[in-house]
Amino acid sequence: MPFHGSPSTHSGLVRVLVTGGAGFIGSHVVDALLAAGHQVRVLDCLHRLSHQSPPDYLNPGADYLLDDIRDPAAVDEAIDGADAVSHQAAVVGLGVDFADIAEYVSVNCQGTANLLNALWAARFRGRLVLASSMVVYGEGRYRCSEHGLVAPAPRRPDHLVADLFEPPCPMCACPLSPEAVPEDAPLRPLSIYAATKLHQEHLCDAFAVSTGAQVISLRYHNVYGARMPFGTPYAGVASMFRSSLEQERSPQVFEDGSQIRDFVHVSDVARANILALGAPEGVTGPFNICSGTPRTLKEVADRLSEAYGSGAPQPVITGTFRPSDVRHVFADPARARGELGFSARVALDDGMRRFAKESLRAGPASTSGNKAPQP
Repeated sequence: MPFHGSPSTHSGLVRVLVTGGAGFIGSHVVDALLAAGHQVRVLDCLHRLSHQSPPDYLNPGADYLLDDIRDPAAVDEAIDGADAVSHQAAVVGLGVDFADIAEYVSVNCQGTANLLNALWAARFRGRLVLASSMVVYGEGRYRCSEHGLVAPAPRRPDHLVADLFEPPCPMCACPLSPEAVPEDAPLRPLSIYAATKLHQEHLCDAFAVSTGAQVISLRYHNVYGARMPFGTPYAGVASMFRSSLEQERSPQVFEDGSQIRDFVHVSDVARANILALGAPEGVTGPFNICSGTPRTLKEVADRLSEAYGSGAPQPVITGTFRPSDVRHVFADPARARGELGFSARVALDDGMRRFAKESLRAGPASTSGNKAPQP
C-alpha cells in the first residue's frame, strides 16, 4: 500500500506512519500532519480496550491499515515508504488489576519490538517519535528542608487509612515539598503500564544507538480533550470526571483532592508531536509535554463542573485511595520549550470549557462512576 502521490519538495518530512492513529491522541496527530501538508498512513487495530467500533472522526485524508502492531507482516506493510514514524500505539491507563499484565506487555513491548525490527530491516534512518508518559517517573520530585532532594518511600497503607496522604522524608519523616520533575530525574515506574512505557523508551534508545536513527520520546502528562474514551476503566481521570457529569453524578475525587498533576490539552500534544517530527538533526531524548501550570485534582474537577453548566453536580472528596497511586507528579517544561520550541497554548480554564462540550467516544468496558485509578 504505497503512500499517495509524490514526495513534496518543501520538506524532508512528507510521508509519516502514525501507529495508533485512530486513537485519542493519535487521531489528533494525524489531523495536524495532514493540515501541514504531509502524507499519512495509520496502523491501528482498533483495540478492544479502546474502541467499540471504528470511530466516526477518522480523517479521510490518511491511508488506514486496520491491523495489529503485533503482526510483523502488517508492520512491514505499514512502514513501507515512511520517512518518519509517530509511535502512539499502546494499551494505556493504569488498568484494572494485575491480570492486565500480559496484554500490556504484548501490545506495548512486543508491538514496539516488531516496529523497531521492521525499521531496522528496512534500514530506516529517519525520525522516530515515541509517545511516552509521565508515569515513568513514579512519584514526582520532592525536597526536604533538611536533606535536600529525596526519593520518598512508597506510601504506607496504615498512613493512607489514617488520611496521611503526603509522603514523608525517608530520613527524618518531616513533610516534603513537591517540585517540578525534569527529564533527567530518576525513573521509578510503579505500575504495569509505567513499566511498559519505560521499556518502550529503552527499546527505542537501543534502536537509535544501533542504527543512528533520530529518536525522541515525549512524556505526556495528563492529556484531555475531544475523542477521549469514556465509561472505561482504561481512560484518564479527566474522562472519569466528565463521564460522571454525563450521568448527572458528582465526580469522585480520591484522597483529599490535593494531589498535584499537570493537565495538557490534546491539541497542544498534537502540536508537540509535529514539532518533534520536524525537529533539527541532533535533537533527541525525552521531553516533558505539559502545560507548565500544575493543578490539584480537586481544582480540575471543580473547573470541569463549572464549565459543564449551572446545576451540574459538584465534585465530592471521597477520602478513598489506591496504594499504588502517586501523590504528586508535575513537570518542568523548560527542555521542550528550549529545544523543541514547544509551549502549551490552551490554559486550563479554556481547555475545561472546551472539554465540557467536546465529543467523547464510548469505551467498550462500560462502567458507572469513577472506578479507575486516578493518575
